[in-house]
Amino acid sequence: MKKNTCVPLLVILVIAASCGNKQQPASAGNPFFEPSKLPFQAPDFTNIRDTDFKPAMEEGMKQQQAEVQKIADSTAVPTFENTFVELEKSGRLLRRVTNVFFLLTGANTNPVLQKLQQEEAPKLAANRDAIYLNTKLFNRIKTVYEQRDQLKLDPESLHLLEYYHQEFELAGANLSDADKEKLKQLNKEEATLSAKFTNLLLAGTKAGAVVVSDEAELAGLSDGALQAAAQNAKNAKMDGKWMLSLQNTTQQPSLQSLSNRATRQKLFEASWTRTEKGDTNDTRKVIGRIAQIRAQKAALLHFKNYAEWKLQNQMAQTPEAVEKFMAQLVPAATAKAKEEAATIQALIDKQKGGFKLQPWDWSFYAEQVRKAKYDLDENEVKPYFEINKVLENGVFYAANQLYGLTFKERHDLPVYQEDVRVFDVLDKDGSQIGLFYCDYFKRDNKSGGAWMDNMVGQSKLLGTKPVIYNVCNFTKPAPGQPALISYDDAKTMFHEFGHALHGLFADQQYPSLSGANTARDFVEFPSQFNEHWSLDPKIFAHYAVHYKTGDAMPQALVDKIKKAATFNQGYALTEALAAADLDLQWHTLGADAPLLDVDKFETEALHKTKLDLPQVPPRYRSSYFLHIWANGYAAGYYAYAWTEMLDDDAFSWFQEHGGLTRENGQRFRDMILSRGNTENYGKLFKAFRGHDPDIHPMLVNRGLVDK
Repeated sequence: MKKNTCVPLLVILVIAASCGNKQQPASAGNPFFEPSKLPFQAPDFTNIRDTDFKPAMEEGMKQQQAEVQKIADSTAVPTFENTFVELEKSGRLLRRVTNVFFLLTGANTNPVLQKLQQEEAPKLAANRDAIYLNTKLFNRIKTVYEQRDQLKLDPESLHLLEYYHQEFELAGANLSDADKEKLKQLNKEEATLSAKFTNLLLAGTKAGAVVVSDEAELAGLSDGALQAAAQNAKNAKMDGKWMLSLQNTTQQPSLQSLSNRATRQKLFEASWTRTEKGDTNDTRKVIGRIAQIRAQKAALLHFKNYAEWKLQNQMAQTPEAVEKFMAQLVPAATAKAKEEAATIQALIDKQKGGFKLQPWDWSFYAEQVRKAKYDLDENEVKPYFEINKVLENGVFYAANQLYGLTFKERHDLPVYQEDVRVFDVLDKDGSQIGLFYCDYFKRDNKSGGAWMDNMVGQSKLLGTKPVIYNVCNFTKPAPGQPALISYDDAKTMFHEFGHALHGLFADQQYPSLSGANTARDFVEFPSQFNEHWSLDPKIFAHYAVHYKTGDAMPQALVDKIKKAATFNQGYALTEALAAADLDLQWHTLGADAPLLDVDKFETEALHKTKLDLPQVPPRYRSSYFLHIWANGYAAGYYAYAWTEMLDDDAFSWFQEHGGLTRENGQRFRDMILSRGNTENYGKLFKAFRGHDPDIHPMLVNRGLVDK
């Protein structure tokens, strides 16, 4: 996931000196008020205190407003340079502080930061509105936009002009003053509630952890998993017990191994109801109101619903296009899921289980079906996926073979948490193109899921190069134990590094168009495409080695993994489509929709689109769907399936042209990864692939149709 924590472009002004000798200026000792002296302006975490964020953010907003007003009030004839370029140059203080603030509130938060997050969210929303709803500024933008055909701008500059004009229009720049005020209030309320949702979800997920007193209830877990659970409990001051922490998705990894059905049900229900307990962590009223606000905003902006508004600058462009796309997938996915359910039920009956398949049974029995059908045991596989080898001999090696990159770990740069690692990223000619940070292990103060973002963005205009980070939530092993992960986890590492490559290869003049600052239904294309290399024979053989012996994975086991690649894909696609469908239905509500009963809405929504398979719950339930309520994927969760269509089709080009070669990698880098948001997405894809996106390779890759 590419996490959306960007704030609008901001302005740098000279910091005013203190008026008196007794009072220190806000900038005194604050590391954000000047660019970091570290390489690539990487944040100096040794000097950053929680108390630095508020003064830096508020001074940054103050500076921004003064500079934006200066642009708006200018009596000079509006030009591309004195309007658009000046906006792009602005905002370095606020950008510096918010890039680090959102990193920490997602990956390493604490009560001080959580409180500040809720306090500052409405101020940041108001700050954005002050730019995009500034009539005088928009008039200057519109004046230049209307002369665009006579300006002879280079393609990237022309795209920036069009980008800004659309952003201002979508933000409400054409509204009356009265409607602008209404919109500002709605934006403030939404921002406040989204920040509140994030903190409620983090607390609910932490509180939802399942604590077990009898080890027998955890039968089936590996020794490593038991030790990790014991360490979790010890960290929570519950020595002698075991704690199964919740992951962000509905299904939990331990469900695959737990043989005690009662424990499985307990773990599943803890996940399913984590924020629906009627306690202080319940999110349902919050998300109901967020959905209502978004519908009201869309109506104010003269759109039928929020999804129609949000999709204007996406590759799909309309809710109808998304619905049509998903309609091509639902019948095949659900039919396959029903077949898989019947196979699992037959196994339960054969074992005289005496019960009907339930969601908490699926992973456990599906694993048995996989073992029987493909003779593949996850516990047999994990010893070959030690996290450091996956990273250095897999993820990094693939980037070397495709793009010529090399990586050098450094220990002299400060990090925000002891598990974080830092690497120099060197291009094929030995020049350094950026820094890469990775933070892979789950913590109670870390949001669920996996994501990428920038600490520093690339821009030729600003003279900055990318500082990128990946965050995941893999189970940290007990002290002295190896970090063994599943093949799915390994794919997640390749996925997030695909986002990192998108950011590292950025080659743009303007920060707003740089790197992964693209549409939601395009940004997941590079990341999902990069997953394919996790199973490429040359790459796989290089990293899938036994953590004890160093022996390569036996070919027979490799073949089993490949043959099992399409296993359980009916379930996997159905749960993802169900989540995407919930997202779309929440965001196609009309402005007159009342505050809805979340559970009832969810049930009726899934039934309407025939995605209500009782054994296949949505990947995210509405009440813990972080992507859409706080992380920028509102009306955009379909993007994962949409970009899967793009990545499978693009990978088929590689298969047709020799696969893993430097020449092919360079072509993909030049035509996709380095282009940022500088071209129409459909044209960008077609130029690389030679035709419009074809869904067939996706259906084949999922095992839903024959080749």
